[in-house]
Amino acid sequence: MDGTHEPRDTPGRTAPVHGGTEHGTTPYGPRDTERWDPEPDKRPGRTAFQRDRARVLHSAALRRLAGKTQVVAPGTRGRAWDASPRTRLTHSLECAQVGRELGAALGCDPDLVETACLSHDMGHPPFGHNGEQALDDFASDCGGFEGNAQSLRLLTRIEPKRFVRDPRGGELVSVGLNLTRAALDASTKYPWARGERPGDPDSPKFGVYEDDLPVFEWIRQDAPPGRTCFEAQVMDWSDDVAYSVHDFEDGLHAGHIDPARLLADPERAEVFQVAIGRYVPAGTDPQELADALDRLLAQEWWPHGYDGSALAQARLKDATSQLIGRFCQAAETATRREHGPGPLARYTAGLVVPPGARAECAVLKAVADRYVMQRAEQEAIRAGQRVVIAELAAALTARAPYGLEPQFRLLFDEAPDDRARKRVLVDQIAALTDASARSLHRTLTVARQTGT
Repeated sequence: MDGTHEPRDTPGRTAPVHGGTEHGTTPYGPRDTERWDPEPDKRPGRTAFQRDRARVLHSAALRRLAGKTQVVAPGTRGRAWDASPRTRLTHSLECAQVGRELGAALGCDPDLVETACLSHDMGHPPFGHNGEQALDDFASDCGGFEGNAQSLRLLTRIEPKRFVRDPRGGELVSVGLNLTRAALDASTKYPWARGERPGDPDSPKFGVYEDDLPVFEWIRQDAPPGRTCFEAQVMDWSDDVAYSVHDFEDGLHAGHIDPARLLADPERAEVFQVAIGRYVPAGTDPQELADALDRLLAQEWWPHGYDGSALAQARLKDATSQLIGRFCQAAETATRREHGPGPLARYTAGLVVPPGARAECAVLKAVADRYVMQRAEQEAIRAGQRVVIAELAAALTARAPYGLEPQFRLLFDEAPDDRARKRVLVDQIAALTDASARSLHRTLTVARQTGT
């Protein structure tokens, strides 16, 4: 969706929006279920949001997340039996399960929230946030790189599903998965362009590139500027819950986290130092985090003495379930207390997460950060990953369209200027898995060295 195609005013034919929330009514209307390009349903009887969910589930972009590391990479040093840490795909599936149930409990359409949760990491490049930073450096002169903005670009332009005729030139133009307005809005965690975050223009977080503004403005019709919709807030909290709990679990499985160390004051102080400014606002009193950690340590299900045995693994699995339920119930109860009964959706309410729950979640994130991401060998690994991205970007710049997949080769050939061609290179690199990035890097750097 590059601005060459104007959406029609009349929404496409869709089935009824929702078979009924738990409260028996639907808060969604025709504007929410409108698609950029109206299209009939191949299977009448499905809801518009069921179609959205199916399109994301069947997308190649979602499958590629199986090859992108979450926190603990397979094969890294740790316990020998830890052979299956989470990937971006398994994280997205777990986030979707959390979000679907929490959203349904609050009256959202569960398929809509699940679609947003499945989509939220689709734009992340190889090597996670490390790759994101390296790509942002490479793309500094064409609008930068941000995983959430890339997700929107992927959903609305890159993922091949629906093409329309450009009314000016007649050529076919991709509109990506052609999801509903509500689904795209629910997937938008940061509804602003770079440098336009309300109250914090220096924030590196943004949700749309300049050349994707036409579809972004269509998505955000009548939405309060800078405000995320209710479903996106549910997705965001579900993401926090899933990755804080499961990163902690993976760190225990891999042998990087020892729960006993969280009883020692020096270790606790280091964890709180990591949390403040990164996972909680700067200036937060460390005592708030100490209280949060103590509440968790006091639970009878907390995995004290984890040793990797079958019994310990079962206790840990129970702990992850207890934590997810604890965090979701806290948000559900506080939100209902604020807004009352009835379905909550779109811009009728805001998700309320109690400060205590946020502090507990932040402590878990900081524990994984301190003991998994800050391991001594990790910096060497990250440095190598940055070299792969930088050298791959340089090699593609020198040799493109050689090295590009057919989809991106055509886009490169049709790009009107250097800025647009560079964005195609960014799109290509972002689409790679960890393994395919290394493989293409080897291929292109050897080719450069040999002159072939």
